[in-house]
Amino acid sequence: MEQKEIPLLIISFSIVLLTLLGTLLVFFLYFQKKKSKFLMDKMEAELFFNSELAKSRIEIKEQTLSNISRELHDNIGQILSVAVMQLNLMVAKIDTDDKHELDEVRKLVSKSLDEIRMVAKLINGDVELQSGFIDAVTEDLNRITKLKIINGNLNISGQVQPIDPQHEVIIYRILQEAISNALKYSHSKTIDVDICFDTKECIIEVTDSGIGFNNATVPKGSGLANMNTRARLIGAAFLVSSRPNEGTKLKIVYPLQKGHKE
Repeated sequence: MEQKEIPLLIISFSIVLLTLLGTLLVFFLYFQKKKSKFLMDKMEAELFFNSELAKSRIEIKEQTLSNISRELHDNIGQILSVAVMQLNLMVAKIDTDDKHELDEVRKLVSKSLDEIRMVAKLINGDVELQSGFIDAVTEDLNRITKLKIINGNLNISGQVQPIDPQHEVIIYRILQEAISNALKYSHSKTIDVDICFDTKECIIEVTDSGIGFNNATVPKGSGLANMNTRARLIGAAFLVSSRPNEGTKLKIVYPLQKGHKE
């Protein structure tokens, strides 16, 4: 081989090598692109599957809730309606001192019927109180006071301002649970509900003079977490203050400007 042919061979070899490397690089990039597309398609397919699965579960849940709502409203509601009618007839026939107690039972059954209908509507998301939450709580406190279960007091201060009806339902549910907890656990003789309106917020306090509890050891089933969750749904703050043998105070701070319905 002549000396002048060596550079020519090197150049030729280099060209072949570069061509081979270029070809390998093109194939590598091509397969990487195909791989990326495959992974993206797989990810999209998984996301679509999970989305459809979640949608199906939601539809099943909504259908189940709808069935429960219908059962509550039609079947149980009908039974209680008949019970109220029978109690009305019994009250009309009785002229003794038992008439007042029986009338109170009739009112409780009628209230239970209203509650079941409200829950049925709540499940379907179209519930509104027949009156504001203040009137509803007043009625509840008056009832438990008449039944001599506990002495309930309601105090209202400030100029009462309108609140979104859907939010009023949630506030009322929180107060219902607070009163129910006081009846079950506090052993208190009194329960005070203070509602204060100012220009920016509505502050509601539920106070009892019962046995209280230690926040660190409060049972999970006390309903406090549920009340807190409901308060957060409407943008309200929920605070609990209690000590053993010093009673309990629950506080709801509801921002009127957020919840106010123009």
